[in-house]
Amino acid sequence: MHMATTTIQVSKATRDHLAELAKERGLNIGQLVEALAAEQLTAAQRAERLAASREVVRQVIGLDISDEEFDNAPDVLGNIYRMAAEKVRASRGAAA
Repeated sequence: MHMATTTIQVSKATRDHLAELAKERGLNIGQLVEALAAEQLTAAQRAERLAASREVVRQVIGLDISDEEFDNAPDVLGNIYRMAAEKVRASRGAAA
C-alpha cells in the first residue's frame, strides 16, 4: 500500500543535519522524521497516558484518589532525583 507523502520546508542547515542523522541510522530523511515524530506525544496523548497511569495507581492502592489529590501530592520521583543529584555533587566535592 502506497502512503501519501508531503513536502515540508526547512533551512538547508536543518536538511543537512537531518540527512546526516538519517545516514547514521541507516534511514532516509522521511523515515527519520517519521521516527522522530512517533517519539513525541501530543498533549492529548500525554493526558491519556496520565489518566491511564493514575487509574492503575488507584487500582493497585485500592483507594479512590481524585485527580486534584494527585496534582497536590508530593513529587516523590522528582525528590528522589534531586536527592541523588545532591549526593553525586557532594561526593564530587569530597573527592576534589
